[in-house]
Amino acid sequence: MTSEPTSAGPIRRAIAAGMIGNVLEWYDFAIYGYFATQIGRQFFPHEDPVAQLLSVFGVLAIGYLVRPAGGALIGHIGDRFGRRAALTVSVVGMAVPTFLIGLLPGYATLGLLAPILLTLLRMLQGLSVGGEYTSSMVFLVEHAPRGRRGLMGALASFGCGTGILLGSAVGAGFAATMSTAALDARGWRIPFLLGLVVGIAGYFLRRHVLDTTPAERRERTPIVETLHDHWRSVLCMAGLCVFNAVTFYVGFVYLVSWLQLVDGIAPARALEINTISMATMLPILILVGWLADRFGRKPFVLLAVVLGFVGPLPLFWLLNHPSPLLAQMGQLGLVLIVGLYGGVQPTVMAEMVPPQVRCTAVALGYNIPLGVIGGLTPLAATWLVERTGDETAPAFLIMAAAAVSFLAILQLRETYRAPFAGGRSTPAVA
Repeated sequence: MTSEPTSAGPIRRAIAAGMIGNVLEWYDFAIYGYFATQIGRQFFPHEDPVAQLLSVFGVLAIGYLVRPAGGALIGHIGDRFGRRAALTVSVVGMAVPTFLIGLLPGYATLGLLAPILLTLLRMLQGLSVGGEYTSSMVFLVEHAPRGRRGLMGALASFGCGTGILLGSAVGAGFAATMSTAALDARGWRIPFLLGLVVGIAGYFLRRHVLDTTPAERRERTPIVETLHDHWRSVLCMAGLCVFNAVTFYVGFVYLVSWLQLVDGIAPARALEINTISMATMLPILILVGWLADRFGRKPFVLLAVVLGFVGPLPLFWLLNHPSPLLAQMGQLGLVLIVGLYGGVQPTVMAEMVPPQVRCTAVALGYNIPLGVIGGLTPLAATWLVERTGDETAPAFLIMAAAAVSFLAILQLRETYRAPFAGGRSTPAVA
């Protein structure tokens, strides 16, 4: 293992390197969700706009379903060859397909080949994304100064929120400055092309960071050791991630299209509402991570799931009005719930397993529910509203997820004062 950093400089570089891939990952998935309507018109020739939306979210789901395989692969790289190698592979694997989606001709030009290529590019992204967020959260927590693991873990979520915010802001900017026809024809492509810039920056940032390769090499591969010795921890992580998967994707990916279809809110206004909400969530994440280093992890995740069970119906009642102000208030309620949970979850997961399998175990525990449940959530929410005619039906998805994660939280032990193997344990830096 390399020597410990002794000043704030290496820690700042580690923070930047750890966060940059999260920014790109969630920027990409944000703009895909936010421009779902435009992508549907370009790649899926349906007369019914709901059918187009179902097709777009179906491709989103396929990209998520391959995430566990990508997480296992990049997690293996992180546990065997170092966190830096895993993070470099993942950021390149995300940036290139994002750029190519921006160049891909639509159905009118390529016919059936257009949606097939779109699906393949989303699958490549899903493989890379499967290891990106989990490897970066492990990297950040392992580089935490003493007494700051909660705060450093929150920065992983902060990077995700920043990517969503960036995608939402870019989407809102293009929607506000371009006509609907121009946005449908070519405007939606520009944000995908810009993703290459973030990818290049991430590649060079990650080439020069201190690594945290586990010093002890095992005879068994990380995936075998994880499934044999730490399967209970993986199951517990998966249960924890159900609530985050459903609440986040209902509240910040699906909801943008929902506001347009159900409330009739203009695309630019819907994106503006989402941008304000994401900007509000960022300081909540940091505050919760900071507080978790002083009062523990469990109080915050428990509070989040309780609010996630009692709050969705009244919040969707607010959202189910054509008033943008009421819609904003409803989404801000979801922001509080997600912020309480997301500010603590990365650190909780990293602290559950030993360093020699940490990337692999966290990748599996996170990506299985995210791949199966998170990726299908926008699709399920769209189908549920269409099937039942109840426009508040997605609230029940959040409530069910809260109940599942509550059971997982009951199995957790408090870890904020426990020793942490594999970390750098550097003195706290102001």
